[in-house]
Amino acid sequence: MCKLQEKDDIGRIELVQKLARENCQCLQTDKKEQEKSEHQDDEVTTVQVKEQDQNVLVLKKVQSCRPAPQAGSVESDWRYVVVSGTPEKILEHLLNDLHLEEVQDKETETLLDDFLLTYTVFMTTDDLCQALLRHYSAKKFQGKENSDVPCRKRKVLHLVSQWIALYKDWLHEDEHSKMFLKTIYRNVLDDVYEYPILEKELKEFQKILGMHRRHTVDEYSPQRKNKALFHQFSLKENWLQHRGTVTETEEFFCHVYVTEHSYVSVKAKVSSTAQEILKVVAEKIQHAEEDLALVTVSFSGEKHELQPNDLDISKSLDASDRIFVYRKDLADTLNPFADNEESQQRSVRILGMNTWDLALELMNFDWSLFNSIHEQELIYFTFSRQGGGEHTMNLSFLLQRCNEVQLWVATEILLCSQLGKRVQLVKKFIKIAAHCKAQRNLNSFFAIVMGLNTASVSRLSQTWEKIPGKFKKLFSELESLTDPSLNHKAYRDAFKKMKPPKIPFMPLLLKDVTFIHEGNKTFLDNLVNFEKLHMIADTVRTLRHCRTNQFGGDMSPKEHQELKSYVNHLYVIDSQQSLFELSHRIEPRV
Repeated sequence: MCKLQEKDDIGRIELVQKLARENCQCLQTDKKEQEKSEHQDDEVTTVQVKEQDQNVLVLKKVQSCRPAPQAGSVESDWRYVVVSGTPEKILEHLLNDLHLEEVQDKETETLLDDFLLTYTVFMTTDDLCQALLRHYSAKKFQGKENSDVPCRKRKVLHLVSQWIALYKDWLHEDEHSKMFLKTIYRNVLDDVYEYPILEKELKEFQKILGMHRRHTVDEYSPQRKNKALFHQFSLKENWLQHRGTVTETEEFFCHVYVTEHSYVSVKAKVSSTAQEILKVVAEKIQHAEEDLALVTVSFSGEKHELQPNDLDISKSLDASDRIFVYRKDLADTLNPFADNEESQQRSVRILGMNTWDLALELMNFDWSLFNSIHEQELIYFTFSRQGGGEHTMNLSFLLQRCNEVQLWVATEILLCSQLGKRVQLVKKFIKIAAHCKAQRNLNSFFAIVMGLNTASVSRLSQTWEKIPGKFKKLFSELESLTDPSLNHKAYRDAFKKMKPPKIPFMPLLLKDVTFIHEGNKTFLDNLVNFEKLHMIADTVRTLRHCRTNQFGGDMSPKEHQELKSYVNHLYVIDSQQSLFELSHRIEPRV
């Protein structure tokens, strides 16, 4: 039974007929009166699709606007959006909603994007692949034999192409998706002679799979099909082999500990040798490279000296292992650095650096990390109790970086024992924070402001007393942006006005996604709560908006290399107790 109201679009009868043909026992409408206001006085209608007396799909009727044929005008249209449903029915509704024009309407495009961003929450990639193959191979479409079969096939192929465009390299790592792409490509090869309209989709797949040879429709005739198929799969499948060529150029972060509570954060290529990493550390701690050695120390205290040509250092370490830099004495015996030894005879290099260029290099570094984050990483981070592991690597790097910049600010200030230079350092960091805001790098901006507000730094009354009034005023204005009141309203308003490219404060973005996740159930009555997933996908799409344009900072090569080396390898003390001890040593409590 289905009751249609007078206002309903009569075209929706087709949806009702289709659902009836699929043995749905009931279509039930629930109307909820909403409070009338100046802007809204319409009823919200939900449609519950039932099979075997169980809900399988819940749709909500909403009004949407679309461009009218006449230029500059807008037409209102009623449509149904997914509230909840089984994975299979949500996918089916999505395919029914797709149309094959060049540009989808906004609601359909959003539904497709929501589904592709969040499907891993409620189904495996293998499940999705199998479901798409079933839809592609179906001989009936909307209950009609052979009538709109090519239309359904094209819709499936459109969804697959959007999936590949969204996930890019991620699909290289999944065996199910690789096999699926091979299978569906073979199917398109089989079908293109019978349905020539699929040739456009076939060319798109050839492009995606890195197959550079093009064929005509005649080549897909039954007599020539096998020959073409053999030729296609004897080619190198660049797309499927792409990941293997990247690993040597991939970068990783490792902490090389100088003392128990201080380390140099080293960004290096996976192919870097132990000697190359040691060179970076030696320069950072201002010691001769030949007098130092890298040593791995296990949780049990077992030590192993790394040889200069050792490779794959990041992969050879256990989770609890640490890398230390030790000094060699005259007998080549290795000795650890003593606590607080790093503060002696240490020049403050940052005072001679241009603050704008330094902020620019921080932006360069952060942008390379931010631009590498896949939108899916936020989904894995939110829904996986273990944090997603390798699936959230780039996101974890950026979060780690935020923490390190905060510690770096405190470390630099507290290792400076001379009051005059310490005042200059605080002024320097205030200016760098202002430049980070001007360059729209809110991740480093927050980190620097929080570093200056660290208890071990903020207690340095002698230092802060000597900071000029204009710098105190500037810092107060910067601090106001980090004010958490009214759900970080000051930050959100300012960030919204900034044009891309820009880097958000990532911990807050993750907090927003987590808040939606924890405040709403993922499943309602055994159905996927798709409204929740839409809210999460909408928040995740913030990344896309921030990366609408690409960032490129200009700097002279010589200055760039010096600053890049400094910013890429920060020296930090990661123990709050050690930082407090340094703070009390340079400014004892009166």
